Amino acid sequence: MWKATVEYPLYWYNTAQNPIWWRNQLVAPFSEEFTFRACMLPILLQCVSPGKAIFIAPLFFGVAHLHHVDRLCAGIALPAVILISSFQFLYTSVFGFYSAFLFIRTGHFLPLFAVHAFCNHIGLPEVKEMLKAPSPTRNKLMACHVLGLVTWYFLLYPLTEPSIYSNALTTL
Repeated sequence: MWKATVEYPLYWYNTAQNPIWWRNQLVAPFSEEFTFRACMLPILLQCVSPGKAIFIAPLFFGVAHLHHVDRLCAGIALPAVILISSFQFLYTSVFGFYSAFLFIRTGHFLPLFAVHAFCNHIGLPEVKEMLKAPSPTRNKLMACHVLGLVTWYFLLYPLTEPSIYSNALTTL
């Protein structure tokens, strides 16, 4: 990403001309987080505890992404479509757990939108490509991934402390 912005000064101009970029970076994060977190979670929290809500609401988010079974029309075999769709359901649900957690902890929409847009931008880690890299580069990439996960883990609760966001409603 950084390389693209340095080498191509018109990168952001060209990106802004692409409707798929607008869909992936703005429209989808806004509409999905608004629907599945900002609207659905407050209603669900009236019926169940925050801990249960974090695990129930994301399942709807995961199901909403099952429309990708349309790959059958593209000639992909049924077992492959089931595998791809199951994986997509799994990782969108896991992201939904994280996003629901953020919403309940912070009580704000903006962190959800920012995290969703960022995740859409970077996508899933290219583990297969990373493992193909030469040894010193591969080891550095793996170390960066592990360092990122450890940092995320240790900063998750401190950076989502409800008092920072004036959120007095959460018990998580």
